[in-house]
Amino acid sequence: MFSSSLYDETTFYDQFTRDLLHCSSEVVIDCPFITSERTRTLYPIFERLINRGIRVYVFTRDPKEHLESMEDQSESEIRRFEQLGVQVFLCLGNHHRKLAILDRQILWEGSLNILSQTYSREIMRRIDGQDYAIEMFNFLRLNRFIGGL
Repeated sequence: MFSSSLYDETTFYDQFTRDLLHCSSEVVIDCPFITSERTRTLYPIFERLINRGIRVYVFTRDPKEHLESMEDQSESEIRRFEQLGVQVFLCLGNHHRKLAILDRQILWEGSLNILSQTYSREIMRRIDGQDYAIEMFNFLRLNRFIGGL
């Protein structure tokens, strides 16, 4: 059994934050772009999660594949994530997926860049259902990088 609901750029972060704060073991975020403005709002949440022993993983585009202005910002934020305890994986080849898997129970997917969204109009679907979250986890073959829960 699962439930599904839709969010846009004005409603996504409130629900996503609630979901993050209810995590008990693992957060996986797959997002091509990282900006200082957006991550500034997420760092305190990630810090709380890591302090509670929750593993946080970010898959993102290699900063060298960005324009120079975005490259510097992305590199800086990746370093900051790593200092916080977030494990960051760099993806090559025009990485463009936008999703999150929380405790392998909740799947967020859509067009919104979770770690960079600011002004654009976007949509995200929240699926609360372990089968769907694990299906995505397996489809992306994340077990190559992340162990079991």
